[in-house]
Amino acid sequence: MSGGEVAGLIVAVFWAILVSFLAVALVRLAQTLRRTTELVAAVTEQAVPLLGEASEALRSAHTQLDRVETITSDVAEVTANASALSSTVASTFGGPLVKVAAFGYGVRRAVGLQARGAGRARTGGTPPGPVLPAARRRGRRNRSKD
Repeated sequence: MSGGEVAGLIVAVFWAILVSFLAVALVRLAQTLRRTTELVAAVTEQAVPLLGEASEALRSAHTQLDRVETITSDVAEVTANASALSSTVASTFGGPLVKVAAFGYGVRRAVGLQARGAGRARTGGTPPGPVLPAARRRGRRNRSKD
């Protein structure tokens, strides 16, 4: 065997080893691509129904928000009407009722003072004035002893 043949044989062996490594790499690449394709198909298979359900949920939420908006506007209208009614009632009945209550208090106080004044005139008591309860008449020092 000559030197050229030996060199050719060595090149052929290295070429065979290189082709073998490339074949193994291509086989692994093909397996990876196959698994990736299967994964994408499975994700697509599951994602499409999920997107449909999400879309339906979104439509339902939009419908419910429309209903809530209607209810909110109705409540705002009722609140405005109640406020108007309240102010109308207060202006219509508030002034006269306060005047009637003040008049009634004045009459009751006058009658009470007149009755007390007549009773004291007979007994010679103190002039009319506010009557304090016994606890207030005793003074500050005596309160803590109770």
